[in-house]
Amino acid sequence: MSAAIDEAADVARQRARKSSFYRAMAILPREKRDAMFEIYSFCRAVDDIADEGGDKATKKAGLESWRRAIEALYDGGHAGLAEGLVTPLREFSFAREDFLAVIDGMEMDVDSDIVAPDTATLDLYCDRVASAVGRLSVRVFGLPEGEGIALAHHLGRALQLTNILRDVDEDAAIGRLYLPRENLAAAGIQDPTPEKVTAMANLDAICLPLLQQAKQHFEQADAIMAAQPREKIRAPKIMSLAYGAIWRKLEARGFKQPREKIGTPKLALAVAILRYGFF
Repeated sequence: MSAAIDEAADVARQRARKSSFYRAMAILPREKRDAMFEIYSFCRAVDDIADEGGDKATKKAGLESWRRAIEALYDGGHAGLAEGLVTPLREFSFAREDFLAVIDGMEMDVDSDIVAPDTATLDLYCDRVASAVGRLSVRVFGLPEGEGIALAHHLGRALQLTNILRDVDEDAAIGRLYLPRENLAAAGIQDPTPEKVTAMANLDAICLPLLQQAKQHFEQADAIMAAQPREKIRAPKIMSLAYGAIWRKLEARGFKQPREKIGTPKLALAVAILRYGFF
């Protein structure tokens, strides 16, 4: 393990503690809160490698270091980068393949900048970078396995699709375009590039179907949570409400130029924490 990778992991942990995600998880009992912090720190670290880790070879090496650390975590060796996950793994029995799926998702961004993936590839990406994180998280929340996996599927996709639609211009600036090829083709765009697509005066025809897809996932996630004890769905409900606020802002703004950047809904997050964090 190189000193640079180790230092980057420490930076990721510091950033995780300052995130809105961590504030939402602060309502959990200490054991669960600490486990969620370690999960998020892992996600933050591998995401930083994919987005900020230098050239392709350096990024691949960084992700491979994490892959070896996760394998060692489960095989009983020195976990190194994943040392913080030792206690949470013992307490919550996370599935190895979910950690590896997150790394695989980050590697999709490293192997080549994702530009106009087909619907199946986009769904796989969402599963790896979002729903796999959900599958780790629901074990901490204490949901039954079947309901937890279903919640991770729907809420993970709802959050990730909302992120994609919120960040379409920022992603294009670094050469990425997550809008599905089928939507672009339906709008008459056969040879998409991030610059060409985001320069269009109106992306409603391309983005609104994805926005509705996210809505359907939110609805499915909310239905699952409605049938569970309140104490087990407080944290995911807070995330759903916070991202639901972003979704509503996207719906109200639309995707015509100029597209005002939509930031973290601090008020909505605070209200959600008050509503589900203490009562």
